[in-house]
Amino acid sequence: VQLVESGGGLVQPGGSLRLSCAASGFPFSSYGMSWYRQAPGKERELVATITRTGGNTKYADSVKGRFTVSRDNVKNTIYLQMNSLKPEDTSVYYCQRVPDSGSWGQGTQVTVSS
Repeated sequence: VQLVESGGGLVQPGGSLRLSCAASGFPFSSYGMSWYRQAPGKERELVATITRTGGNTKYADSVKGRFTVSRDNVKNTIYLQMNSLKPEDTSVYYCQRVPDSGSWGQGTQVTVSS
């Protein structure tokens, strides 16, 4: 299993970013996928989950209405569109298979700051 996250960066409060996660090494369309994040000194937090076909999604209360998870089963990629970003969204963001593969990528850093 290989998961490669990208798209992070520095953005001002209220701004937007789109994260991508390229997956390989397993039958992508057979698995749900999730986005997690981890801020320094904090536990890893589940942010969003999407089912195999993309027909159902779930979000943490802290991001509901601001973040949107989607997937492309042809490109073996999931996305996280993040709008109205807040300083508290600053974290390293990771994607993961559902159920957890036990293998994590390097993550992508998102910093929300003026």
